[in-house]
Amino acid sequence: MTSVLEEEGIRPVRAQHRFDEEALARWMAENVDGYGGVMRVDQFQGGQSNPTYRLRTPHASYVLRRKPPGVLLKGAHAIEREARVMTALGQAGFPVPRVHGLCLDDTIIGSWFYVMNLVEGRIFWDARLPDVAAADRRAYLEAMNATLAQLHRYDPVALGLSDYGRAGGYIARQIERWSQQYLQDEVAGRHASMDRLVEWLPEHIPANDEVAVTHGDFRIDNMIFHPVEPRVVAVLDWELSTLGHPLADFAYNLMMYRVPQEIHNGLLGADLAGMALLSEADYVRTYCRESGRRHLPDLEFYVVFNMFRFAAILHGIRGRNLRGTASSANAQEVGDRFALVADLAWQQVQRL
Repeated sequence: MTSVLEEEGIRPVRAQHRFDEEALARWMAENVDGYGGVMRVDQFQGGQSNPTYRLRTPHASYVLRRKPPGVLLKGAHAIEREARVMTALGQAGFPVPRVHGLCLDDTIIGSWFYVMNLVEGRIFWDARLPDVAAADRRAYLEAMNATLAQLHRYDPVALGLSDYGRAGGYIARQIERWSQQYLQDEVAGRHASMDRLVEWLPEHIPANDEVAVTHGDFRIDNMIFHPVEPRVVAVLDWELSTLGHPLADFAYNLMMYRVPQEIHNGLLGADLAGMALLSEADYVRTYCRESGRRHLPDLEFYVVFNMFRFAAILHGIRGRNLRGTASSANAQEVGDRFALVADLAWQQVQRL
């Protein structure tokens, strides 16, 4: 069986992300059970924030994620949090790769990193699922939806993650965090719609508050599906995970219905019925059923909030590209979309 990860998005390691492979091999021998030696190291094309590598050995393949080189914003690129949450969720039976080890020693490869299994399966880069039979497409979207609802049903205390974030006040803190990162990154520039959102959002935060483990970037290309079944076998990229509001986490996933294909694997403008895909209303109803809810209050606010947050993330990528510290080869293309996403968010506000 060949992993889609091994067929798509693999490139030679970029010059600015190279490291001492012999030092890594020594660390692997001491910290990874079953490591057989003799590695080939390649880099995934994705990984906008944290450089991500494939480590291939004669008997197994692994994935390494590390902090990027260069000057970093405080609190960003916390790969140790990724390793912690995946370990806790894996022990609870949630579909995540197995984490083999975490290294907090900068002298090994130049920055902190962790190593996990390379999970075999399928990754879909297009939410329209053109490579899936039409009769099965709804089942794949329902599986993604149910996996997110499963995550939100966990008790953070039972997972040992009671201190994984501050309980309550998530939305206000997120607005402040991303507003500050946007305003402080002068290199990436400003945009009128983004400035308006920075002012509007704090004044319209819903009163209801909930706490759950949230992924923060839950979308179809951040998970691996079973090779032949509509079933999620691994959820990836936990950099933005925390204790947060589950409806905000769901609204980020739902955002695919509000943006075009080139952004967030969007479905805006797609013939959903003709493609045998779930409508937005059906997708909301599925989450309600899977999470045991009757309705989703203030969902429109959470969609606007997530568009703002996503625009801020793209703004950060734009800034890293302009400073020469971006992790991905297509950082300029991705970062330049931030203004479009900010405009879409402000249009949502005007409709409200």
